[in-house]
Amino acid sequence: MPKVSVIIPIYKVEAFIVRCVNSLMRQTLSDIEYIFVNDATPDNSMALLQLTVNSYPERKEQVRIVAHEYNQGLPAARNSGLAVATGKYIFHCDSDDYMEDEMLEQLYLFAEGQHADIVWCDWYLSFAQKERYMSQPAYNTPLEALKGMLGGAMKYNVWNKLVRRDLYIDNHIIFPSGYGMGEDMTMMLLFAFARKVAYLPKAFYHYVKLNTVSFSHTYSDRHLKELRYNVDRMVNFLQNQYGIQFEQEIAFFKLEAKFPFLISDGSKGEYRRWTVWFPEANRYILQNRNVSMRSRCLQWCAWKRQFWMVWLYYWLVNRLIYGIIYK
Repeated sequence: MPKVSVIIPIYKVEAFIVRCVNSLMRQTLSDIEYIFVNDATPDNSMALLQLTVNSYPERKEQVRIVAHEYNQGLPAARNSGLAVATGKYIFHCDSDDYMEDEMLEQLYLFAEGQHADIVWCDWYLSFAQKERYMSQPAYNTPLEALKGMLGGAMKYNVWNKLVRRDLYIDNHIIFPSGYGMGEDMTMMLLFAFARKVAYLPKAFYHYVKLNTVSFSHTYSDRHLKELRYNVDRMVNFLQNQYGIQFEQEIAFFKLEAKFPFLISDGSKGEYRRWTVWFPEANRYILQNRNVSMRSRCLQWCAWKRQFWMVWLYYWLVNRLIYGIIYK
């Protein structure tokens, strides 16, 4: 059994795949299973992948390629990787990102030493010319970590966490095929069933921010449908699993889910969408100490329909200041 199975979905990443694969092949941990999932990518990503793997002959036998006949999206690609993985632990790497050489070895040794089902670490937010160190909080129990993710203090990204494969299998946890926006919320399901978790306070993973001009987002109808599905999926699970025990944390989670509407494109349509999504959570806005006072004030202004202040923040901070700092 390999120590770690790494699942890497491939779709339209020809500009990034060589750097990603080099960082994977250079890992100091020797016993790794690499599972590249070709999600019917139409570009040269797979050819570049093969060329890069060929330059590491000692790793070729550890590489497995799974091919989709048609594009199915990120969650389905992750599931295809999980279906064939044989490692003791699972790690997800996005193919436009890259990692430090010692990442998998450090996470594996730490997980084994702590007897943990899940370990997580810090990460880098990487722009074209700059990087920002992203610290994560430490928690003693899976329940504390789950509450931290719901409140926004801890990110539920899949790519800075090493997870025991049995946790997926024993609890029948898969990613929501066909619902890519917010699919990484699945990580919270794993924490809900974990017995022990641990935090390694060091950054290894470089998450590449493709849009370096602004922090704005736009949402298509499809993305909105996917996001709402994943939020509702998580809320239903938490309510069934914990009842009213998580009432406040669920409200925080709903606020976090709709917060990007306030910093998307400064349009009235996005502000209206914030208003109609989860209005029952608004009374908890000022209670979530996990997020900055700035974020709470911005949502409070939206709750009170002072959208001119929200719009001013968007243009001054998101468009102007962040555009300069992270250019």
